[in-house]
Amino acid sequence: MARNSRIILVLLSLPLLFSCGTGKKLTAAQAEVDQLKSANAALNTKSTDLTNTVSDLQKKVTDLTGSNQAMMNEYAKFKTDCQEAQVKLQVVRAVLEEQYATLQAVEKKLEDALVDFNNKGVQVYYKDGLVYVSMEDNLLYKSGSHTLNEKSKKALGALASVLNDYPKLKVYVVGNTDDQSFKNGGGNWTLSTERANYVVRTLRDSYKVDPSRMTSAGKGKYNPVADNGTAEGRAKNRRTDIILNPDLDKIWQSVQQ
Repeated sequence: MARNSRIILVLLSLPLLFSCGTGKKLTAAQAEVDQLKSANAALNTKSTDLTNTVSDLQKKVTDLTGSNQAMMNEYAKFKTDCQEAQVKLQVVRAVLEEQYATLQAVEKKLEDALVDFNNKGVQVYYKDGLVYVSMEDNLLYKSGSHTLNEKSKKALGALASVLNDYPKLKVYVVGNTDDQSFKNGGGNWTLSTERANYVVRTLRDSYKVDPSRMTSAGKGKYNPVADNGTAEGRAKNRRTDIILNPDLDKIWQSVQQ
């Protein structure tokens, strides 16, 4: 009887024992599930962040690719422009070298043509890309007058023969005086202008130099080359400059082409 009572007691205790063990396992399992959920949520968040980061990086790559392409296009245009500029520069340089050679030849021809006037107030020289023929007034004019004297004809004839050999060169005739007052006919400035005009008309009428290539001007006392404080200096300042310019039209056309 007592033995049967113990067996019954054990049997009655088994569900209780079984129930306690299962509850602990369930709690542990639930805790593990919660941890997994938290970990999964964290992973989802991280995955979303990474997806956003990848999207941002892809956008940046797209932007950089577009920017790079724009830079490549700009570089290609710059390279083309540089090549065109180099070609143009070579053309202009060739024209300038041609013009320089022409002016050097003109200078030599003028020196030879005017050799008889070297000691009579005539100078031929090259300066700043231009050829100058400077003639003192006592060679060309009567004192205080714009009228040419007899000695001037031979000098201007020799000058004109060279000018006519180079019809593309521009010719500027500039009259100059010293600083001594000259009241007749409007003063020094008027005198210098009239002298330049008279030289141009003589080159045109007597020696057939094309008038469309000539320009005359007077600078009076405002372009001295020597000290007006001495008689020698004033004599040098009383002069007419014939200035030969290169063919500027040809240079400009080479730039435009």
